[in-house]
Amino acid sequence: MSHRPLPTVVDWTVAVAVALFGIAEEVGGRTLTPAGPHPGRLVGAVLCAAVLVLVRRRAPFTVLAAHTAITLALLAHFGEMASAWQFYVQLLLLFTLLSELPLRDRRAAAGVAGTAVFVTAMVANTGTPGVGDVAVALVMSVASGGAGVAVRRYRRLAVRAQELALQAGERGELLAREAVTEERVRIARELHDVVAHSVSVMVMQAGAARLMLDPGQTAQREALTVVEETGREAVEELRRVVGLLRTGPEGEGLAPQPGLARLDDLVEQVRAAGLEVDLSIEGVPAPLPTGLDLSAYRIVQEALTNTLRHAGPTRSEVTVAYRPRALCLDIVDEGPRDGRTPAPASAGTGHGLIGMRERVALFHGRLSAGPLPEGGYGVRASLPLTERVTVVS
Repeated sequence: MSHRPLPTVVDWTVAVAVALFGIAEEVGGRTLTPAGPHPGRLVGAVLCAAVLVLVRRRAPFTVLAAHTAITLALLAHFGEMASAWQFYVQLLLLFTLLSELPLRDRRAAAGVAGTAVFVTAMVANTGTPGVGDVAVALVMSVASGGAGVAVRRYRRLAVRAQELALQAGERGELLAREAVTEERVRIARELHDVVAHSVSVMVMQAGAARLMLDPGQTAQREALTVVEETGREAVEELRRVVGLLRTGPEGEGLAPQPGLARLDDLVEQVRAAGLEVDLSIEGVPAPLPTGLDLSAYRIVQEALTNTLRHAGPTRSEVTVAYRPRALCLDIVDEGPRDGRTPAPASAGTGHGLIGMRERVALFHGRLSAGPLPEGGYGVRASLPLTERVTVVS
């Protein structure tokens, strides 16, 4: 065996029970007759069997072989000695052996054969064994061995189930990390377009300013020329970098990135798909940083997409609140109208909640999402505004 388990409380309990049962049977039974064997020898055999029971899981084959040999030797020495406790101990040791070793193992086969010889000898020493005695001994032996095989298979299935659960957990963690990475790449692609556009505007403004200079402003013209050339190089480098991130049709073209100003179009799209949406704006809309504006739009888009996908045609409320120090988004739906339990939010245009969390974390904001006590599902996001953004309440 590859492991040597120490005796447990159960092992000690079983060993003590065997000792008490054996002593009670031998000393209080036929050893009281004048022709019976000396009680001391029998008590010694009982204690020896109890020790074997105690350590049976450490070396099941050795223990079974030792008990078989010792009992058969006692049978041969005393002649008529067929105690019940010896039979039960043998069955227990057979159970232990087959619960530890597969049947194809030579030691298991030898243990089964030894038990067959043991049972045959025990039945033969009962005087005149009847069909009932043989049948009972056979059934109990098969039941004990079968229980051992069943326990071993159960342990093997339990270990396999544990391994599969561990693999599933590791795979789930891997998929989660891949989803986060994919979503971050997607956000990086979108922000690239924002940054590239901003740099392109700077380059054009520098070029316009250079053309407005007087002929004598040589130093200023050279400085603006450097700004133009550096800006163009930066845009090209950005395009090369994002080319590594773009894959498939999504990477083709440079379509303008949306913002909260296009929420009305988004609401019309989801309404056409069957979702009833009420859009409300609190506060006075103010210019937002392009990246934050894009992320806020994507959060609303993901929330509405998940509502339509997992709750079906239902009613949803979208609230965009311009606060003095934060932009607050509140997307709440009433839940499925057919009473079914909504599935967890997952992939919309990205990976559902994963995408929302990554976008909110990008701006050090806060996000809460989950079922509501009154029913339905709610997504609430708060994106801090920089000092440059002035919002009139």
